[in-house]
Amino acid sequence: MEQEPKLLEKMQNRLRVLHYSIHTEKSYLDWVKRFILFHDKRHPESMGTQDIERFLEYLAVELNVASSTQNQALSAILFLFKEVLRLDPGWVSASKRAKRPQKIPVVFSHAEIKQVFLHLDGVYWLMAHLLYGSGLRLMECVRLRVKDIDFDHNQILVRGGKGNKDRRSVFPGVLKEPLKIHLEKIKLMHVKDLADGRGTVFLPHALARKYPGVETDWAWSYVFPSHKLSKDPRSGVLQRHHLDGQGLQRKVKKAIRLADIPKQGSCHTLRHSFATHLLETGYDIRTIQELLGHKDVRTTMVYTHVLNKGGRGVVSPSDVLGMA
Repeated sequence: MEQEPKLLEKMQNRLRVLHYSIHTEKSYLDWVKRFILFHDKRHPESMGTQDIERFLEYLAVELNVASSTQNQALSAILFLFKEVLRLDPGWVSASKRAKRPQKIPVVFSHAEIKQVFLHLDGVYWLMAHLLYGSGLRLMECVRLRVKDIDFDHNQILVRGGKGNKDRRSVFPGVLKEPLKIHLEKIKLMHVKDLADGRGTVFLPHALARKYPGVETDWAWSYVFPSHKLSKDPRSGVLQRHHLDGQGLQRKVKKAIRLADIPKQGSCHTLRHSFATHLLETGYDIRTIQELLGHKDVRTTMVYTHVLNKGGRGVVSPSDVLGMA
């Protein structure tokens, strides 16, 4: 008789059925483990709203985690109850669901962007340029496939972005030649992988079964492949995955430090700068919303508060008065 899958196996299977990313899968499973351990390994079937709120309070008060971390933990636990156990845990108090602080995003000036790029080179220079020049999120950049770049129409097709939505964004013309040279180099690596009996790539939504052989197609290769082969955590197949996003994060952080920019910048700051600089140029907010892939235009509106016009676009009375 076949053994019943354990709770975490059930959750993992459900996450994969619903096509959650591998990163979300790992974080959700980790939060559920911590939730169960916090309650002395009790089975979640015997728990309810109060147990969830106790755990959230522990995260907020004892561990002092960020609001986004607390909300991710809650999402993982609710997924367990609703999608795996098919239970309604009840209403979780709004006071336990952490509110994200309303922060104005950090934005670099054009001069600061140039300084950052001066301290980057090679593949990381290319990737950082796509974050700024196309407004891509970090993982959208590292997951780019060869077929997603349209050189003729100067556009990038972002597949499976936030909310699992596809969108089109602008492709910087200045990157055409550097990226073509880069693709020529990695195509040689792809050809060698095929000659060695490798050359496959991860395909989403069971496309490998639907279209046998497409996993070795050059068009499906990652634009920024890893230098090493690795086992796919789901299939166990040894293949070439994309570069780790953490590598780009470290390089950009180092470039910001070397550029001596006194701001708390990151890869996402390049995306913020993309949106703000488009607004400064005169593009309308709806166009920028579509390029960024924001579901709600109110999310995009935050960039109107960081335009290069001083606080709320107000001229200081000291400047009106002039210096004595």
